[in-house]
Amino acid sequence: MIPLRVNMKKVLADKLNSKELKRIYKSYDIVGDIAIIRVPDPQLHYSKLIAEAIMTIHREVKSVWRQSSSVSGDFRLRSLEHILGKETTETCYREHGCLYKTDLKKTYFSPRLSYERMRIAGLIQKRETVVNMFAGVGCYSIAIAKHSAPMKVYSVDVNPSAFQYLRENIRLNRVESVVVPIAGDAKEVIEKGLQNVADRVLMPLPKLAYDYLTYAWLALKPAGGWIHYYSFEHTKKDEDPIKKVEKQVIEKLRRLDEGFKVTKGRVVRTIGPRWFQIVLDIHVGN
Repeated sequence: MIPLRVNMKKVLADKLNSKELKRIYKSYDIVGDIAIIRVPDPQLHYSKLIAEAIMTIHREVKSVWRQSSSVSGDFRLRSLEHILGKETTETCYREHGCLYKTDLKKTYFSPRLSYERMRIAGLIQKRETVVNMFAGVGCYSIAIAKHSAPMKVYSVDVNPSAFQYLRENIRLNRVESVVVPIAGDAKEVIEKGLQNVADRVLMPLPKLAYDYLTYAWLALKPAGGWIHYYSFEHTKKDEDPIKKVEKQVIEKLRRLDEGFKVTKGRVVRTIGPRWFQIVLDIHVGN
């Protein structure tokens, strides 16, 4: 998220008074040449002013859309309303030497996970086989292929639009020899053809990760390996979100009667008041 900068206030200073400026949501996303803003219903009449200010500050932005719903559903989609500029939600986004083409209405994409994508890429060991259970348009998989030296990165997604962009992004980044796109539900894909193949499994879909954890385990080689598990967690005051997620995962993994250890937990980002995205790095085996 990009903070509301001083020059944004300057751009709007002659149009809004100080009280009105304070009511405006103070952050927005820029993905390629598209900006996504969040404007509460009481301030909807400010939407066009905000969009004009963003396009004045960020010359690369050609289109501004308002996010009018939270991310939801198995495809992780959000509702977008056109505010200003080109009426398209397809764009290209560059990050750490990788190029991602996506459609923000048809696929899930977040520039706020940039650090986490590179953190995971930095953990990959030479010649590892990776299974990405929820690959989306390919951000984690392609970052790994470009910045590490894996043998294969099997990349699964059930969203037909995401799978289309995944294939295109593999081609755009010239990682065809490493990243293998697979269309389908990760449960079925692993059961039918990816059991016991992975040194490392990625689960970057917090909504489904808990229910799919057993299948991540199945994908690992008999000797074990790593699972990177993501979760959304709400906490009470003074409650540790990492420990809360860790407790849930440990209880489930113990039913599998195998050795494992949660070696690291971190807050990936804050997504709301006392709402967090958490990642656990789990080592399976002795």
